[in-house]
Amino acid sequence: MSLSSGTVGQIPAVAPPRTRRGGTPQGRRESLTGLLFVAPFIVGFIIFSALPMGASLLLSLTDFDPRAPDEMRFIGLANYAEMASDPVLRESLLVTVRFGLIAVPLTLGFALAVAILVNSKLLAGRNVFRTLFYMPIQIPIVASTLVWIGVLHATTGWLNLGLDAVGIDGPNWLQSPTWVGPALALMGLWGIGNMMLIFLAGLQSVPTELYDAAKVDGAGSLASFRHVTLPMISPVLFYNLIIALIGAFQYFTQAYVVSNGRGDPDRATLFFNLNLYREAFGFFNMGYASALAWLLFAIVLALTIVLFRTAGSWVFSGGER
Repeated sequence: MSLSSGTVGQIPAVAPPRTRRGGTPQGRRESLTGLLFVAPFIVGFIIFSALPMGASLLLSLTDFDPRAPDEMRFIGLANYAEMASDPVLRESLLVTVRFGLIAVPLTLGFALAVAILVNSKLLAGRNVFRTLFYMPIQIPIVASTLVWIGVLHATTGWLNLGLDAVGIDGPNWLQSPTWVGPALALMGLWGIGNMMLIFLAGLQSVPTELYDAAKVDGAGSLASFRHVTLPMISPVLFYNLIIALIGAFQYFTQAYVVSNGRGDPDRATLFFNLNLYREAFGFFNMGYASALAWLLFAIVLALTIVLFRTAGSWVFSGGER
């Protein structure tokens, strides 16, 4: 059979049959190797996260006292219904929200300011300062909190002695219901090392030609920061905001050490997690404490979803025009 000139070279080639890589011995070995590497994480997640979460969900439906495990009773959603009439729960939520409104903006602003400082070419020994600002997070939280209790002491603390030196009467930081929240937020600035490094990475990823273009257009330092730096690092800012928000709702250790687990002064440090701890290990209401843990999870999840929904209006994406 002859082929016309118009059809020469147009005979469709038959595609070779596809073979699944996983079906070959080499593919199976690669899959097994990959599973072997991720197995420690999977096993650890199941044992230390998934199973405890499942157990706490079941316990939240019971009246369970760990001192008398044989008397555990299934009560359904009674623990969740009890939350609506629990004044201590509302009080602890208010304390946590009030602290978050102070600590989250303060921590973000201070970490960003430090990152800008150690990123400046005008600062001599930038690597040394980066190390110094990062090192405090290596100190155990309990140890650093005990140090800060001494620093914030009303009469002998370094902070009030410094304020007295310039003629300012320092407050009773840790014994005043008004000042203990700001004192704990100030204490949190000690551990901004990770957040500072993330901001620093974001600052160093901003293209320098954008600053050059802004300078040509007559923009000063503040205008460049507002119109170039902030939009370009907004994804990093968004990430740090999520982490700071979660940290504020999980706040526990410093409040426990400062108040000896009681929420003093005048219940001003009775954070949500501290109230949860008291219900579980102080009053042994393990079922109700488990329900509180799931309420905390729902609150943090809802706030995170809201932030993600609003991110499109202020978080810059590299693919946007």
